[in-house]
Amino acid sequence: MEIINIDEFGKADLRVGKILSAERVEGSDKLLKLEVDLTEERRQILAGIGKAYAPEELINKSVAVIINLEPREMMGLKSEGMVLAVKDENNLSVLVPEKDIIPGSKIS
Repeated sequence: MEIINIDEFGKADLRVGKILSAERVEGSDKLLKLEVDLTEERRQILAGIGKAYAPEELINKSVAVIINLEPREMMGLKSEGMVLAVKDENNLSVLVPEKDIIPGSKIS
């Protein structure tokens, strides 16, 4: 485990995003293409959660996302962020706020 300081952690822009649409990425059994509402903008995010979630389960779900990652191309599609999830030996779960939170709200 690498230890980071608070300034390094502060560089991550974590927000709540609301998933507007979700679909499987052709040729992948785990990648889902998500359209995520951040209120000020919408982002396309590719998430490797397709073995744990059917696309329709994610529609209108609020999730934790990191939005200041360098965009990355996967399977010919651009990903503009990352959905945060937790995984153990049995399950994978996206991180969701406990209460209704406005999309785009900063996670602190």
